[in-house]
Amino acid sequence: MFVVQACSYKNNNDSNYYCQKLKFNCIQSNKIVNFQTTKGDFEVKLFGKNNPVTVSNFLENIENNIYVNQKFYKIIMFNQISFIHGGVNPENKLYIELKQSLNKTSPSIPLEIKFKEEIKPRYNYQIKNPSESKNLVNTFENGSIAMVKSGRKKSSSTEFFFVTSKIPELDGRYSIFGRIIKGLDVLKKINQEDYIKSVQISN
Repeated sequence: MFVVQACSYKNNNDSNYYCQKLKFNCIQSNKIVNFQTTKGDFEVKLFGKNNPVTVSNFLENIENNIYVNQKFYKIIMFNQISFIHGGVNPENKLYIELKQSLNKTSPSIPLEIKFKEEIKPRYNYQIKNPSESKNLVNTFENGSIAMVKSGRKKSSSTEFFFVTSKIPELDGRYSIFGRIIKGLDVLKKINQEDYIKSVQISN
């Protein structure tokens, strides 16, 4: 079980506002989850302190078992960097059925990024000036996980991707909400024939 924080705020710049709007519990602490895949297992630390809306959505998806037996449906190689996409592809019929069965109010969640020395994350804000990226709390590192974009200032509620290197060009344009802390070698072996057996919350 994880701690539930009441969602009573009405400010659309506040994480609790989006938790209430999207009908899930606000998780504002870091969590560890374990990915069990056909290539082996790896552990991911989720940044709930800095990305509470994105992490809360992801944990709800885990608890609803939507990632069970889901393929890594797209792998992009670019300049020796791999983008490994997983989750429920919105082009898949299952996506529509899941959204209906889980009573999702939106197929997307707000883009969520956190700046150093700011108390709250920023929502629906995308960096335009590259100089701003030096003030970000989370940037793309080897093993980072982020939500797939769904529009300029929105993220998919079900799709995510991993990267296998630093990608400063993309910092501040995606909701980076975690990083692999154990089993990075497993991620690098994954191909499009592989799939997620399950994702388990460790703490």
